Amino acid sequence: MSTRHLFLASQSPRRLKLLRQIGLEPTVLPLRAAPARAEVDETPLAGEPALDYVLRVARMKAAAGVRARVGRQLPDWPILAADTTVTLDGRILGKPADAGEAAAMLRAYSGRAHSVLTAVAVAWRDQLQVALSDSRVTFKPLTETEIAAYVASEEYLDKAGGYGIQGRAALFVEHLEGSYSGVMGLPLHETGQLLEEVGFGVW
Repeated sequence: MSTRHLFLASQSPRRLKLLRQIGLEPTVLPLRAAPARAEVDETPLAGEPALDYVLRVARMKAAAGVRARVGRQLPDWPILAADTTVTLDGRILGKPADAGEAAAMLRAYSGRAHSVLTAVAVAWRDQLQVALSDSRVTFKPLTETEIAAYVASEEYLDKAGGYGIQGRAALFVEHLEGSYSGVMGLPLHETGQLLEEVGFGVW
């Protein structure tokens, strides 16, 4: 079977690992450097629902990836982008700015369920397709000791919602309804479907 190359418009090591898990060979296409960084403003719009937000940002990232690929004269491989956000009580919870904000997020999840939305976008040969994964995660009641220890581990850094389910936060999860890989940041079922839709099968 030939190697299946694509560009990943993300520097997430978790997304890289997940794509390799399904037999693909991703190459990171950074968007955090100018001018691509200026093209992707991840600030939610006023009154924007979380679902619309993640779909919009994923599309923006994929479109910026296409422009970066063309501008740098890179191979004509598919561009894959994704965006993840956590919602609780209608609020979008992005990446915590500091340890205090991360601890506040964990307290808010304690003994409750929250939603994790991950949008995936694939752009290839004048096509741009997008899909959404919506998962519901229930945390056990957390003690202040557990919260402090988790924050001290610094696993919350650069993670939407302030935790990573693939790490120590797995100890907090009582129930998961939806996609485990989607909560990690890249729902593999939806990703495979999108690649098939644009004519780039994973097999």
